[in-house]
Amino acid sequence: MYDLIIVGSGPAGLSAAVYGIRAGLKLLVLEQNPMSGGQVLNTSEVDNYLGIPGIGGFELGMKFREHAQSAGAEFQNAAAISVRDQGSVKLLETSGGEVYEAKTLILAMGAEHALLNVPGEQEWKGKGVSYCATCDGAFFKGREVAVVGGGDVAVEDAIYLSRICSRVHLIHRRDRLRAAVSLQNRLFASERVEVHWNWTVSEIYGQELVKGVALRSADGGGEERLEAEGVFIAVGMRPNTEIVRGLVERDEAGYIKAKEDCATSVPGIFAAGDIRTKRVRQIVTAVSDGACAVAGVEGYLS
Repeated sequence: MYDLIIVGSGPAGLSAAVYGIRAGLKLLVLEQNPMSGGQVLNTSEVDNYLGIPGIGGFELGMKFREHAQSAGAEFQNAAAISVRDQGSVKLLETSGGEVYEAKTLILAMGAEHALLNVPGEQEWKGKGVSYCATCDGAFFKGREVAVVGGGDVAVEDAIYLSRICSRVHLIHRRDRLRAAVSLQNRLFASERVEVHWNWTVSEIYGQELVKGVALRSADGGGEERLEAEGVFIAVGMRPNTEIVRGLVERDEAGYIKAKEDCATSVPGIFAAGDIRTKRVRQIVTAVSDGACAVAGVEGYLS
């Protein structure tokens, strides 16, 4: 019987492990992937984490893991496939058939960026293809970039990038944006932003680094090539919360409903990091969630 099981070993889960060990909790970190760190492992350089600007994403992920391991956290490599609430005991079953018991759970499985699934996307990831403008935008200062999407995040990214890039091309598959009107007004007021209506990206091409995108008209009637040194994809996120469908409350997009205390609708179960409802999803906010969730666990156990 564990005091706490942490599901996921990204920044939120590893932060929770450090705080949990310091709180004297008997805990287990369950990680599905062979390496800890979550999405940060796919980032070539992290320039906005306080105190260590320019650190490589892989290096930062390893530092997080080393910290949790040196603190004394126990790790188990397995995928969680179901969670059951039995009041004071939570049961967690893994893909290997093991069933673990814990008094509390911190769900920190993270979220995944929705992909375009076009040629070149995987090849140029981290070499000009990005899913986070605030994380990577500074690397493209004074350059020409493209943003793909039409929702709030895409428009916010385009506005943000327009302050630091020479030109921003917003590519949207429809003839109108889904973003809030206030955001659209700010976007259209920028002289550095050009909106490409009714186009989809069919390919991302490059040579050592991204050079541009191939576009196809939404009606299939034409093709174009657009030069850009950076491509920021903002077509949505997919939280990894299927294993708790029907157990804890989620919003329409699948994010677990939890506020700053990280408590879910089920007593003793907490959600930290990118899987919970929140405005800003960054490494620093995930690490913060880990600490807040452990504070919630301590309060629950006492």
